[in-house]
Amino acid sequence: MSDKQPRILIVEDDLDLSEMLDAYFRVQNYDVVTAAWGRDALKISREEDLSLIMLDIRLPDINGYEICRQLRLQRKTQDTPIIFLTEKRDRIDKLQGLELGVVDYITKPFDIQELRLRVRNAINRARQAGMINPVTELPEVQVLDERLNRLLYSDAHWAVMVLEITGMGTLREMYGFVAADEMLRAVTLMIKNALREFGNEDDLLAHLTPEDLAIVTTTDKIEQIRSRIETRIRLSLTNFYRRPHEEGDQDDDYLSLTSGVVDYQSGKYDELDELKAALMAILKPDEPPKKE
Repeated sequence: MSDKQPRILIVEDDLDLSEMLDAYFRVQNYDVVTAAWGRDALKISREEDLSLIMLDIRLPDINGYEICRQLRLQRKTQDTPIIFLTEKRDRIDKLQGLELGVVDYITKPFDIQELRLRVRNAINRARQAGMINPVTELPEVQVLDERLNRLLYSDAHWAVMVLEITGMGTLREMYGFVAADEMLRAVTLMIKNALREFGNEDDLLAHLTPEDLAIVTTTDKIEQIRSRIETRIRLSLTNFYRRPHEEGDQDDDYLSLTSGVVDYQSGKYDELDELKAALMAILKPDEPPKKE
């Protein structure tokens, strides 16, 4: 949503206040959706991609606390910033909201300029948090794209290494999501240690896909980094999770490492999509390139 107007849902049964907020935030370049009833707000939250929800506590059908509780149970809105708008000033009411994951608490009457700043700050914080993978705590692909874009227009002797642990689907089926996340975190730690030992200070380790990683470094460092990572990971994979042995089954080691390098000498890449296609071809050589 970074290239679109931030979309705000305003849940307020005071129609005059709702219309005023709608008009004000549209002038501030926000896309605004409004609801006067809690059930309508929940329906909208399931259908729309929202940057922030501004929520009155006192509504005709469902109170704001219950709406907030249901929003936090939905995957789509579990991390969406919520700001309470309320006339309640008691400390216990604020604590109840904070326990439900509300990011801010504005009491009426309020200063509209202060509300604007709080909305802006809450959305910016959520966007920054969205750039970090919750399992590995590594930057997501948007951060990688920005770095790769800069490389295309630089004279640096860059190199990009991609890594994939094949067999993750099998591991997840046999041992569950927790085990798969645990292994991905362990692999990430090994890669970080190799970069700390052999890399440059400004090298980047980030996600190319949710489970594939990429290292951006320089050609003079890449071979040492690659050798260290491949040795450590390949030796460690057999110590993670083994397939339950069955009679006649010789394929216990279903986990394996796929890696490869693309550098500034590999070819001429005029667009980011061309460079990323070359990286993905290392991991998925049998898949035809996607047509635009």
